[in-house]
Amino acid sequence: MTSEITLFVNPTAGRGRGAHAAQPAASALRDAGFSVRTVLGEDADDALRRAREAVDGGTGALIAVGGDGMMSLALQAVAGTMTPLGVIAVGTGNDFARALGLPIRDPAAAGRLAAEALKGGAIRDIDLGRVGDRWFGSVLASGFDSRVNDRGNRMRWVGGRFKYDLAMLAELAAFRTIPYRIRFDGGPVQEIEATLIAVGNGSTYGGGMRICADAVMDDGLFDVTVVGDCSRTTLLKVFPRVYRGTHLDHPAVTVHRVSSIELAAASVTAYADGEPLGALPLTATCVPGAVRVLAQ
Repeated sequence: MTSEITLFVNPTAGRGRGAHAAQPAASALRDAGFSVRTVLGEDADDALRRAREAVDGGTGALIAVGGDGMMSLALQAVAGTMTPLGVIAVGTGNDFARALGLPIRDPAAAGRLAAEALKGGAIRDIDLGRVGDRWFGSVLASGFDSRVNDRGNRMRWVGGRFKYDLAMLAELAAFRTIPYRIRFDGGPVQEIEATLIAVGNGSTYGGGMRICADAVMDDGLFDVTVVGDCSRTTLLKVFPRVYRGTHLDHPAVTVHRVSSIELAAASVTAYADGEPLGALPLTATCVPGAVRVLAQ
């Protein structure tokens, strides 16, 4: 393994925490004897191009500094390769790091862990989800939650998490269930009315909401959480339980463990790792051992 590694940095993550986090993470890695090269990029496309160049050039590891959006970008560069991914989680949600039990908003500790993992060979193979040529590590969301994202992203006049709270209130006011067509593992097509369908490689989204609470990242399967046909009142009762994962016991909620899922519904955008994938329909496949991560 080469001693040169690449720090892949989003300077705007967590309202500027990304830029501040790069220095203590880099210091921890250099103190461990590694040569550190930093990649920024002018925009997402340029950053991804530079990250892929580093991977193709034989970097010892790609270590992403930022939030789940940066982790998503890094996955596109390392998935299916032998290059391990390190995670310095300093964003808003940090669900990918949370699912792996990695330090959150502690870049020095995360840098030390990455260095120790590289030196000690503590590299874990985990599954990823794949939709077309896009990879995701945590959760693919569709339905009520993705509509909240859509609406929040259109709210240019307000910033931060507050806009998503406003978006949720607006979506609750316009609440309606969604007619889905779904197929698990190539089986029969099912037509259902549902509030949302979440496809979990990891267990959480939205900064710790345990929508797929029992998902395991190296079992070769998705946990698909279906919140079925329910009223606005029921949704208001069930949704707060997502933070503890106890919503899975509600009669309106079912969980399916599958290796692939086909999803179709009109006027529904899918999001994966918090990033827009595009409109349904789509097919998501769980790819076992698709990425190597530096973990404990």
